[in-house]
Amino acid sequence: MQEVKKPSKRPLVFYYLIGMLILMVLNMTFFPSVLEKQVQEVSYSTFMSMTYDENIGLVQIEGDEITFTDKAQEKIYKTTAIDSDTEMVQRVYEHGGDINRVDTQPGLLTSILVGWVLPLVPFLLIGYFIRKRMQKSMGGADGMMFGMGGNSGAKVYVPSSSGIRFADVAGEDEAKELLSEIVDFLHDPAKYAAIGAKLPKGALLVGPPGTGKTLLAKAVAGEANVPFFSIAGSEFVEMFVGRGAAKVRDLFKQANEKAPCIVFIDEIDTIGKKRDGQMMGNDEREQTLNQLLTEMDGFDGSKGVVVLAATNRPDSLDPALLRPGRFDRRIPVELPDLQGRIEILKVHARKIRLAEDVDFEPIAKTAAGASGAELANIVNEAALRAVRSGRQFATQEDLQESVEVVIAGYQKKSRVLSDEEKKIVAYHEVGHALVAALQNHSAPVQKITIIPRTSGALGYTLQVDDGDHFLMSKDELLNKIATYTGGRAAEELVFHSITTGASNDIEQATKLARSMISRFGMSEEFGFVAFETVSNQYLGGDASLACSPETQARIDKKVTQLVDEQYDKAMGLLKEHEGKLHEIAGYLYEHETITGQEFMDILNR
Repeated sequence: MQEVKKPSKRPLVFYYLIGMLILMVLNMTFFPSVLEKQVQEVSYSTFMSMTYDENIGLVQIEGDEITFTDKAQEKIYKTTAIDSDTEMVQRVYEHGGDINRVDTQPGLLTSILVGWVLPLVPFLLIGYFIRKRMQKSMGGADGMMFGMGGNSGAKVYVPSSSGIRFADVAGEDEAKELLSEIVDFLHDPAKYAAIGAKLPKGALLVGPPGTGKTLLAKAVAGEANVPFFSIAGSEFVEMFVGRGAAKVRDLFKQANEKAPCIVFIDEIDTIGKKRDGQMMGNDEREQTLNQLLTEMDGFDGSKGVVVLAATNRPDSLDPALLRPGRFDRRIPVELPDLQGRIEILKVHARKIRLAEDVDFEPIAKTAAGASGAELANIVNEAALRAVRSGRQFATQEDLQESVEVVIAGYQKKSRVLSDEEKKIVAYHEVGHALVAALQNHSAPVQKITIIPRTSGALGYTLQVDDGDHFLMSKDELLNKIATYTGGRAAEELVFHSITTGASNDIEQATKLARSMISRFGMSEEFGFVAFETVSNQYLGGDASLACSPETQARIDKKVTQLVDEQYDKAMGLLKEHEGKLHEIAGYLYEHETITGQEFMDILNR
């Protein structure tokens, strides 16, 4: 490993010299002038007159120059002697004066030490302590000015303090299986060395936020019973060019000293972005990335140093970082499926008191698409709701309500709708539910409510699938668009006017229709051609069209036509069952919240 050279201390000495020069100039110009303003030049006769009047105090004789004070020592005078020293001294003593004779002038070395060097000592001591303090606080262990040292600042978790095992991580069985091989290697490297196999130098954990990537990395360290270095990618980003690279060197130096161990870099996309050449010169981020690439190539994998990294933007990483020999494995940490959500809920439910009849399956079905962090929040919200209700344990109802809190926010009791608005919202939500129930391939309605929520929703219709679905047919997507338009269609049918309440429905329907045409190839006009690309799939997805303006205009026209067709379909279904629309909306207006079972009972009556 390349050693870090000790930086020169010349810059600090240079600043000391500048300070000394400034002090010398002040000493020779400003301070003497101040003293001169305080000393009054008088004649020798005045000195003798003050002596005879016994108004003389301290007298200092330096050659021919006499410096003296009055009796009260309030003023300082200066004169030149005329009489001989013996006669003058005799007269001064006779009239009560006190003489201090300076026979020799101070040497040049003494003047320099007293006038210039000694005043600099406090400045030197202050500079020394400030430099040491900055090195300690900013990680400059190697003596660089402003603490530009190589201390990585990584947090070290010893096995006994972390205490996390694979049993504490649920819903990610495939990721645990891939990581367990690394754990086995750290336990018994001889087994792999006998056949010539090498330990993967790095593993990249990829997935949406909140899926447990950091927790998995800590579980690997806990299972392997080795030290765990944890550092965020943003901690390498510094103002001074070269300091991030020094931190990388120090991190791998510490890791080699404590091998076998695990180094975990969270949010590695902060320093691992593609080098596009747009930055002029050697910027800090690129130097840090180059140093990371060099260190991962240079360290000996047989020592048992494993580098784990996590990101939710894998498409932005530099290809050199992802090649074999650096991050050999790419481990997806996806959103959990139904069974995974059930297991995650059980893991977090161990920390709270629950009623004996709690069933996690309906909760997991309602929370479709939730991450592990969101499921943990659901369990915690259920416990908080139980405390607010004065109970000592959480019930099924608490868990169900906490799912809705995560999805739509808390009930906003301070927002009171007028009767007219409440009626509009009731018809709007029943319009969604009725169109969904009257179509095939639609998720069953679980709940309808017109109680405003803190997310801004005045009401919502909750649909829950029986299980996880990973594919959707064209008919299912069209039915979904029709369901989105059902609320606006009900408003127009009953009140012959429309409101702003369908803004989110319009957005979702338009987005889905555009994806059908530009991404999924579900248009007869364009066929099996994709015009839209999606980046940052784990962060919501940023879609961009790659086509000519003429083609984009045709796509926009097709999207409008597709949404209009489903709106007409929804309007036709509501007209056909207008009696049920009025009946269910009236029941919802009266009760504010109805279950899916109540909705289906009224519909099938």
